[in-house]
Amino acid sequence: MSKLMLSDEILMKVEKPARYIGGEVNSVVKDPSTVDIRMAMCFPDVYEIGMSHLGIQILYDMFNRYEDVWCERVYSPWPDLDAIMREEKIPLFGLESQQPIKNLDFLGITLQYEMCYTNVLQVLDLSGIPLMAADRTWEDPIVIGGGPCTYNPEPIAPFFDLFYIGEGETQYRHLLDEYKASRAAGETREQFLRRACQIPGIYVPAFYDIDYKEDGTIAKISPNVPEAPAFIDKNMVKDFENVPYPMKPVVPFIKCTQDRVVLEIQRGCIRGCRFCQAGQLYRPVREKNVETLKKYAMELLKNTGYDEISLSSLSSSDYHDLPELLNFLIDHCGQNHVNISLPSLRIDAFSLDVMNKVQDVKKSSLTFAPEAGTQRLRNVINKGLTKEDILNGAKMAFEGGWTRVKLYFMLGLPTETEEDVKGIGELANDIAALFFETVPKEKRREKVEIVVSTSFFIPKPFTAFQWAPMITAQQCLDKAYQTRSGITSQLNQKRIKYNWHEAELSVLEGVFARGDRKVADVILDAYRHGAIFDAWGEYYKNDLWMESFERCGVNPDFYTVRLRPDDEIFPWDMLGCGVSKEFLLREWKKANAETVSPNCRMACSGCGAAKFGCGVCIEPHTGEAVHDA
Repeated sequence: MSKLMLSDEILMKVEKPARYIGGEVNSVVKDPSTVDIRMAMCFPDVYEIGMSHLGIQILYDMFNRYEDVWCERVYSPWPDLDAIMREEKIPLFGLESQQPIKNLDFLGITLQYEMCYTNVLQVLDLSGIPLMAADRTWEDPIVIGGGPCTYNPEPIAPFFDLFYIGEGETQYRHLLDEYKASRAAGETREQFLRRACQIPGIYVPAFYDIDYKEDGTIAKISPNVPEAPAFIDKNMVKDFENVPYPMKPVVPFIKCTQDRVVLEIQRGCIRGCRFCQAGQLYRPVREKNVETLKKYAMELLKNTGYDEISLSSLSSSDYHDLPELLNFLIDHCGQNHVNISLPSLRIDAFSLDVMNKVQDVKKSSLTFAPEAGTQRLRNVINKGLTKEDILNGAKMAFEGGWTRVKLYFMLGLPTETEEDVKGIGELANDIAALFFETVPKEKRREKVEIVVSTSFFIPKPFTAFQWAPMITAQQCLDKAYQTRSGITSQLNQKRIKYNWHEAELSVLEGVFARGDRKVADVILDAYRHGAIFDAWGEYYKNDLWMESFERCGVNPDFYTVRLRPDDEIFPWDMLGCGVSKEFLLREWKKANAETVSPNCRMACSGCGAAKFGCGVCIEPHTGEAVHDA
């Protein structure tokens, strides 16, 4: 193992030193003299969060399968080590080699959540890499952004050399080969980027000019070099069955957020919830064969030593062979004392029967996501879930011995009324009352608890609600107060607990979600004034951000509270996620008309993803209604 970059004295001063020492089980160490390309994959958050991200594990495994590539990992140092590294002038380093990442060829940064943007700058800054892409030379790595936030990368575009749009398994080998050819030919950095922008799914922001109208909206987005295409569609894995999957994922020394084996059973979602970005970005749904998954599960457990396995999917209940897979896992895992985690399940008789088999005698809570308090508003968002579905699921849960139910809602959804907000408390009360109707007094071993959580609706790119206005921070708080008042007025209020998300942080996320390149100045200014780890409530400083907006002459309301006209050019309109803008506009109009669209297995809505010729798009439609919880 390489000599540690941090001394024992420093490691003793920081929280959880195991975050920084590398050497974990299944981590990959290569001889640098035997590879042509060195790179690092970065998740711009603390180690425990980054190590829980499946996407980085997939790419780390894929890159290290290449004989000519060595890929390391790097995460954001926690504030205690951040301060020491700046004071001691210690450069940020890869966990595997314990060497500075500035000396590598590529730095890939996963952009999973908008509130990590200042941490991107932290990683570059601590590495000694110029924050602005325009200031970099061949002495610096090529900085690549990937992940869901790259579908509107404009607020952070000046900080990246290029963005990889879509799923990483398809074009990275092509990109690495072009890099090797470019370096061998003695080309400039710009010449390499001109090569790169011709690869499908590669967006080089420096090669695009943005022209604005007097009102601040975009007039035109146009390439400024002949190699750059006018439109860049996403990369997508069409043969999901045979795509490589990490059979030996890195096992951390310390407990992480997702401390278990993860089995990806499918990508995409058939549901079409109009607020959900992931449901559009990963269309069409593609499934892994159940026999493949059985094999993967056994090998992953053997190679990691974990005592828990989780199924990864946006909607696990929609996987065709879920009963067969779960029965297999129950049989094997029960024999080997391995727990099974089942997120994204509908609460129906089958799911509850399965959970009865896999959960301990002391049952954990069950989760429903109605998202809205009334059926009218659930129709607006195309949730595909009725009150009857929710109550039937809760009744079966109470009969099965569960006493704790979590309910997730959003406040500030398009067309929301006071009646919709009031409906949240009423639905929670109905579920609590159902417990007393369902469970005889002599069988009530524990008190029923209904936990209501609300977040604030944030319109996202590539959703039907990308045209929608967002409510202000004060309106967020007013709606949270109305929700709380509605709950406290209910007969069963003592059985209902209420939590809500931070309003000011949600508004800033809304700015980043639909922002343009002008927002980059604000992000840079806020970072230079101390903004970091904004996703963590204890470090978020709203006053600091508002001062940065003021200094940069940028009005955050322009990106949040404004209703977009149908024909507005969005900052991300040169990019594609596979669904057409025309389809999303139809869904926006259907939302305002309170009209429901069928899920992908019932009927095709003509979203545009059929052009990929795979997954659910080539399955026969059933015409049968399928409900979701």
